[in-house]
Amino acid sequence: MKVYLKIHHFNSTETVACCDEELLNQVFKEGNLRIEISNQFFGGNVIKLEEAIEILKEASFFNIVGENIIKKAIDYKILSKNGFQYINGIPMALKMVF
Repeated sequence: MKVYLKIHHFNSTETVACCDEELLNQVFKEGNLRIEISNQFFGGNVIKLEEAIEILKEASFFNIVGENIIKKAIDYKILSKNGFQYINGIPMALKMVF
């Protein structure tokens, strides 16, 4: 399995954006919730899921979207079993450490 992964740099902060490969350039809405999986934010390199997990283990900030990346993040205890939300059936999670 593969995912898109892009690292955004702002001042001294890095935010990792990662989504399942098939979700890029899609928009999901449910009630007042909306997530746009844009090429600009998520469309970095296509890498193996396991490589993405290694990067996410070290991330203080991340935004991840998709069944595959969420499941693997839970398996590796990067994310708790209750640490994500569904938007129109698509799981997504944010991590912010201050």
